[in-house]
Amino acid sequence: MRAGSNREATMNLDEFRALIRPVAEAIAGQAVAPELADELERRFPPEGAQFKAIEAACHQAIAAGWMCAQGGAGRRFGRVIEPGPQTTDLSVDVVDLTDIVGPHHRHPNGEICMVMPQTSSARFDGKGAGWKVYPPGSAHHPTVTAGRALVLYLLPEGRIEFTAAGGSAAA
Repeated sequence: MRAGSNREATMNLDEFRALIRPVAEAIAGQAVAPELADELERRFPPEGAQFKAIEAACHQAIAAGWMCAQGGAGRRFGRVIEPGPQTTDLSVDVVDLTDIVGPHHRHPNGEICMVMPQTSSARFDGKGAGWKVYPPGSAHHPTVTAGRALVLYLLPEGRIEFTAAGGSAAA
């Protein structure tokens, strides 16, 4: 699948799951720590075929209406894949964010983010194209500055806790 081929091809969930599988397998058994981002950058660099194929698939799925189907202008989101054996117990969510500070949340088991700027200057929590990893117990307001970015994030066991304004977990 080539970038820019959105009109020529469609993307279904099984095909998307197959694209994610090598990434999930690379993460399996690894410590969810910032150093994991270096390994993912090496194996799946932003200029590489796998990264570009996943990004193109996200565009196709968004255009088809089954990805980033929730939310509104500036913040669209949605869980794409529940954790399971085909993703080594990682869930897959994708967000489409434009110049926004998102809701504060905590990562009980960590979070692995694939950052895909849609505006060349866009940054997700200060990171341009590539990988950003948050360790277990970390928390943040996901923030996109200087434009628009898609962020695919993988959560071990699908765990995420949205919190009250940077405080303790919300009920």
